Amino acid sequence: MKLLRLSTQIHKWVALVIGIQVLFWVGGGLVMTAIPIETVRSEHRFQKPDYPAFAIDALIPVQAAATRLSVPIDKAELRHTPRGPAWVFTPKGGEPVTLSALDGKPFAAFPRAEALRLAQAAYRGDAQATKAELFAQAPRETGREGPLWRVDFNDFEHTSFYLSPETGEVVTRRSGVWRLYDFFWRLHILDFKNGENFNHPTLIIITVLTLSMVISGFILLWIKLARDWTVHRATRRKLAQNA
Repeated sequence: MKLLRLSTQIHKWVALVIGIQVLFWVGGGLVMTAIPIETVRSEHRFQKPDYPAFAIDALIPVQAAATRLSVPIDKAELRHTPRGPAWVFTPKGGEPVTLSALDGKPFAAFPRAEALRLAQAAYRGDAQATKAELFAQAPRETGREGPLWRVDFNDFEHTSFYLSPETGEVVTRRSGVWRLYDFFWRLHILDFKNGENFNHPTLIIITVLTLSMVISGFILLWIKLARDWTVHRATRRKLAQNA
């Protein structure tokens, strides 16, 4: 009886405290499994643009471009971009620096009309780029830092492309589907700030409480089944005696 009473109390009060979070876990899990991750990432809306060809001998050598920087270089990468070839240098312990591979200089800023054109060239579908806005600091949903162009499309998913203000590359994509997914993901891990930390104390405590609710539920089920079996055997025995 003590085990039954204790299990009942644990199951009842823990379920009352964390029942809503368990509902969020189940609902969030349904959303995250029902929506293909490719759709969340807007992969069906992105196509890699055709980059203009360039001659290798027309490029500034990597050593010459690197001398424009005053810090030691850990990595150098030659990259195709919508605005032409680029050298991307990664300094030791620093942020990447992008220079034009044609003259070794930083890319000039481009206007709103160019942002719309570059985003439209990278978009797959019939929707049109309707709005372009330059952010001095990237919105939190991008998970990036520094300036970015945001270009919005008038499609069903409310797709947004974020472009590098230097090279015009689409560095990340967001949509209403992504934002719905992100909302349930944050509910799932209880990290509403960055949506990345799933080892924080609140989540661990609630998980432990949920485990105790499940264990107490199994105990109650076992006791209930044992009682039903006992009653069933007693009933059969009584019927056999009266036959």
